[in-house]
Parts: sequence; structure tokens; C-alpha cells
Amino acid sequence: MPQWQGTATVYRMPHDHLIEMLDLDTEVLHDYHRELVAWVGREAPDHPRVVDLGAGSGTGSLALARELAGAQVTAVDVDPEMLAHLRAKVDAAGLADRIHTRTADLDQPWPDFGPTDVIWAASAMHHMADPEGALAEAFKALGTGGLLVIAELDSFPRFLSGTPDEDVEERGHAALDRLRHEAGMHMHEDWGDRARHAGFHTVTRRRFDIDLRPPLPAPAPRYAEVVLHRMRDRLDGLLSTADLARLAAPRGDISVRTTRTVWLARR
Repeated sequence: MPQWQGTATVYRMPHDHLIEMLDLDTEVLHDYHRELVAWVGREAPDHPRVVDLGAGSGTGSLALARELAGAQVTAVDVDPEMLAHLRAKVDAAGLADRIHTRTADLDQPWPDFGPTDVIWAASAMHHMADPEGALAEAFKALGTGGLLVIAELDSFPRFLSGTPDEDVEERGHAALDRLRHEAGMHMHEDWGDRARHAGFHTVTRRRFDIDLRPPLPAPAPRYAEVVLHRMRDRLDGLLSTADLARLAAPRGDISVRTTRTVWLARR
């Protein structure tokens, strides 16, 4: 489960909001997620054995099991509550025979996941306290020719571009970037370069620039509400009360803009 830890502050997003945000991200950015999983499906072997690092609410595990015929997925997370939610979704989808869960702290030596063809790390690597150690563990876990997939976001989405409150949102993002830096989070890393240093080769990088304008997917307003609420909670005391109120205002003028970068690397 994501957390930010600095010298004086620990921030943990409530489970219900975090789960909803992760699920809404997949719904609203459906085309991006579909294209990414299809790309991995073209690169993965038949009936792959997949490990989903920091599986969260399980959107990646479910998508991979559905896209990759015969795939067996191990969903790994440090948070038992998150994995319990994931298992409920897996049972409802009728995929309990193909998706299994494992509780593990990926900043510690990894457990033996068994033979592994694909390691999927979506918005997980920047949370690692020791990313070099995590990449070394991934290298050991994969067989020859195995595929490492790292998908990262540059920042949380922008919803208020072109609105009178665009400046507030930008100030909020700048403040959050500083907090992430102070907390030691590994944002804006060249994960391809880090993967090569860990021994991986044939690294492919793709950047997805997402710019959704009206008419938006039906869940988009709720997605904006949840993400902006998360921002407001973290920015309390860093932005003025007036600015926080502007972020909280009900709105019908949103767009959705974000950038995701994905690296595929071979062992």
C-alpha cells in the first residue's frame, strides 16, 4: 500500500479511497490500460507465470489473467487488507484458479515465487526503499528471456487544465513533488537505465501521453473528485484555505491529462 514517509510525517491514504482511486484509474484510462496489457501479451510466452508486484486493488492481476491465455498470476502486496479485497474481486470474476495472492514486503529479500516468466510492476517501483535491491531480486526471480514490465506515472493526473483553477492545481502538484522528494520516493527515474545496471537487456521504453476531453467516460467526475480529495488532504497547511476550497469545489469543467511511461526489459 502506498505511503509517504518523511522526517516528520507519514501519510497513508484510507483503504476505501485508495481502492476506489485505483479502480477508477483503470476505468477512466481504459484505452491506455488495454493497450499496455495487450502489448505485454504480445511479448509474453504462452501460458505465462506472472508475478504482480504491489498488486493493490488487483486491476493489473485481473487484466493480465484475462488477456494472457492460461496465465497463472501471483498478486503480491504488503497489505493483507488490500489482498483480501483483491481476492474478493478474483472470486467474483471466477478467476480464483488462476490468480493467487501472497503477502510480502518487497523491500526485504523476496520469497520464492517459483518459476516466473513475467514480473509486472505498475506504479510500484517508486515506492521501493531500495529499488536497486528490488531490481536485483526481479532479475533473480525471472528465468532466461523473462520479461520485466515497469509502468510509472510522472505525477497524478491534471483535471483543471484550461479552467480558472488550473493555477491552484499546478501549485498543488509542485508542493506534492517536493513532498515526494523529501520522502525519498523514486519519481522521474530512468527505470530502463536502472534495469540495464541490474543485468537486463533489450529495454524498450514507451511514453503514453493521455489527454481526455469531453465527452469523458462516465466515471471521470468521480475519479477527479477522489484524486483531488487526496491532494487536498496532503496539502493541508501547504496551500491557503482559499486554494484548498477551490480544489474542493464541485465542477463540471474537467478534463483528464496524465503521462505514463512503461519499460519492458528482458532478462
